[in-house]
Amino acid sequence: MKIGFCGLGRMGVPMVHRLLQAGHEVHVWNRSPGPLRGVQAAGARACASLRELGERCAWVALCLFDAEAVRDVVFGADGLARAGALELLIDHSSIPPAETREFAGRLAQANGAVWLDAPVSGGTGGAAAGTLAIMAGGPVDACARATPLLMAYASRVTHMGPVGSGQVAKLCNQTIVTATIAAIAESVALARDAGVDAARLDEALAGGWADSTLLRIFVPRMTQAPGPAQATLDTMLKDLDTVAALARAQGSAMPVAAAAGQSYRLASRQGLGAQDASQLIRLYDRAPGRPDGEDPR
Repeated sequence: MKIGFCGLGRMGVPMVHRLLQAGHEVHVWNRSPGPLRGVQAAGARACASLRELGERCAWVALCLFDAEAVRDVVFGADGLARAGALELLIDHSSIPPAETREFAGRLAQANGAVWLDAPVSGGTGGAAAGTLAIMAGGPVDACARATPLLMAYASRVTHMGPVGSGQVAKLCNQTIVTATIAAIAESVALARDAGVDAARLDEALAGGWADSTLLRIFVPRMTQAPGPAQATLDTMLKDLDTVAALARAQGSAMPVAAAAGQSYRLASRQGLGAQDASQLIRLYDRAPGRPDGEDPR
């Protein structure tokens, strides 16, 4: 198939590589030129403008940071909404459900194109391995038509309901993920402060009720030297703020998510926002030079 792709960040680049490896013809546009060179070398075809991308490709996928970026790319002066050839827009970005529904309506009025919100979960590793989970919202027939293409980088595509439903499912995902990472960080700190080898927690808890994919991933990341960021603390905070806004709007009680959000906000204020989510553990570092148990007052 011929597919357009916009947003060559940590997730977008491996997703484009997976599309190319599956034999699809991929046309790309990115605001910064740096990532273009790598995907072009792999066979992607660069477009000079967003409108050109939309005129070349009836289907275009987005993988952008937030709703503002999506708005600019789709409805900007030279945006995708001005491309008459565009028929289906697949948005892998994580943005608020209300704005997703607004954007879908605006796009339908502009050129009749269908909006499929299709946020992903699985991180950069899942994108590279083709094992992402996709939660989709929009017309069921559009989801069915898009699924064979999406399986280039996903192992599961689940249609959740009308436009915006995929974004709600992603917020549920992020609620569970962020709270679990926060609980793992506290547990690692608790073990460390008690003089227990925290690096063995994933081994010790394997097979028990606390075992999980996140436990097996994040205990090593929190107890070893940090590697490149796969999902940043600021990205998690952005999604938790969206969770909080949706909860307020519909009267949902979210005390655990609210508490987790304060941990991520504190980490961001301490300058850790661009680091991997595992570095939430640094909130619990003891002050340099202070012996364990010494009264800090």
